[in-house]
Amino acid sequence: MSSPITPASAKLDPGLPASHLLLALAIVAVWGTNFVVIKISLDSFPPFLFAALRYIFVLLPVVFFLPRPKVSWRNLLVYGLATGVGQFGVMYFAIDGRISPGLASLVVQTQVFFTIGFAMFFAKEGLRLYQVVAVAIAMMGLIIIALHTDATTTFLGLALVVFAGFSWGIANTVSRRAGAINMLAYVVWASAFSIPPLLIGSAIFEGGPSHLWEVTLAAQMGAWMGVLWQSWANTLFGYAAWAWLLSKHPAAVVAPAPLLVPIFGMGASTFFLDEALPIWKMMAAGLVITGLIINLFWPTLREKSRQFF
Repeated sequence: MSSPITPASAKLDPGLPASHLLLALAIVAVWGTNFVVIKISLDSFPPFLFAALRYIFVLLPVVFFLPRPKVSWRNLLVYGLATGVGQFGVMYFAIDGRISPGLASLVVQTQVFFTIGFAMFFAKEGLRLYQVVAVAIAMMGLIIIALHTDATTTFLGLALVVFAGFSWGIANTVSRRAGAINMLAYVVWASAFSIPPLLIGSAIFEGGPSHLWEVTLAAQMGAWMGVLWQSWANTLFGYAAWAWLLSKHPAAVVAPAPLLVPIFGMGASTFFLDEALPIWKMMAAGLVITGLIINLFWPTLREKSRQFF
């Protein structure tokens, strides 16, 4: 998820009390185990309809309680399309039999590197050597995954989730341009632009309106709980709580937490879905996460080493 922006007026506390640490762990646990919820819910809903329902419940009724953020409609449009269609719509389609949810939780983290690339292109930010190393190490992990495609993880599924990471990178770039805003309100209002293309795509590729209506009515309570988990727990709680943490602490203190998302994702998939966890998968995860860690921590470690020596 793209990180909410810290309010400029926030009084930052460099410490992270135990209660705040537990909250951070709860957020990443929700975000990580969310991939299992997606897989289970796809047994009842086709992927584009499922994504549309997610954003309907993100939008309603919360939109009536949050004022529209001071950002252009064009910005909201691009963010809504990038997250709703490009990120989650495509990722749901991939998890629906084309890639295992555990690996999806890992591969989608490529959004970090796409975000760097977009920052270089649009904001003219320079590429550092450590970032090149980080991308190269993470790419080695993706190559390992590509070499081990099978019935549960296809090359198409891998490519689709990489595209979801690409779309997430677009969303991150657009949200950065939005400035210091209420990120929760931003996500809620942008959801209005996610819903129509997802419903249209569902009507075209997943059956006509009458069939989709029948599917919706036939869905069991467990499937609807999955929809609500996606919209309320994963999006509304996750963003609200994350924004609150960022308002209380420096971003550098809180930012490492999402590195645990693939750990929770792969662990939950193994525990709840009996997803196999062979050595190659652990090696791939280790390489991708190492690349993410280098990208996040290298400047701080280099500065501290200079001070020490």
